[in-house]
Formats: sequence, C-alpha cells, structure tokens
Amino acid sequence: MAKVTGLGGVFFKCDNPKGMNEWYAKNLGLPTSEYGTTFEWREAGDPSKKGSTTWSTFPQDTKYFNPSAKPFMINYRVDDLVALVEELKKNNVTIVDEIVDYEYGKFVHVLDPEGNIIELWEPKEDTDQDKAVE
Repeated sequence: MAKVTGLGGVFFKCDNPKGMNEWYAKNLGLPTSEYGTTFEWREAGDPSKKGSTTWSTFPQDTKYFNPSAKPFMINYRVDDLVALVEELKKNNVTIVDEIVDYEYGKFVHVLDPEGNIIELWEPKEDTDQDKAVE
C-alpha cells in the first residue's frame, strides 16, 4: 500500500509574507528567502537518504490553496504517488488536479472531508550514493 512517509511542508496565508519571513528570520533564526525556508535532514532508517521539509508563507489572495478556503496547506511526502492516487479514487477522495512531475518530484492535491487542501509529494531520490555516481 502506498502511504505517507513524512511531512513535506507547511504553507500558510498571511497579510505580509515578506514581513513574516523577516520576523521568523530575526526572531527564530529561520534562514528565509522570498519562498520561506527548507529544512534538510536524513532518514533515520537509512542515513544515506536525504529529505527536506519546507516552511513557506503565501499572500492572503493566493489561488494556490484553491478550492479550499482555509488559510493553510500541509504537504505530505509519499512513497508512491500514482498508487496512492488510485487508492484514494477507490475511496472517493476528491482529487483536485492531475499528477504533475517536476525535477524535484511528483505532486497532486486532494481534499480531506472538511475541505482542507492537502498537497501530496513524491520526492525524487536524493542520496549520497547518487551524488557519488554523478
């Protein structure tokens, strides 16, 4: 069974994304850019595998969280996005869009029963072994 393997990111709307990024950088030490920040880590079960979790602010009028009206979106890392989407369809979960493939992984958006938008992400493999081969 395809499943969630971890938290990929936390995204939230705010009145002043730039100001929020600056506040978090100044007061909590987050190394922010205009896109927020990314925390890099290694998998406990296999330290050769790298991972990341993103924290990002968005303007109040962003359409990226649509059709949800909620001010946040959670991104979950998954191990097999295509298989998981097939399982979700069988369970009548609302699939918002089609799977898209970028250089850093595959993404799709779904809604939970209360209308919260969820971003599912199957990251591309990134291990130290991969770097040694390049």
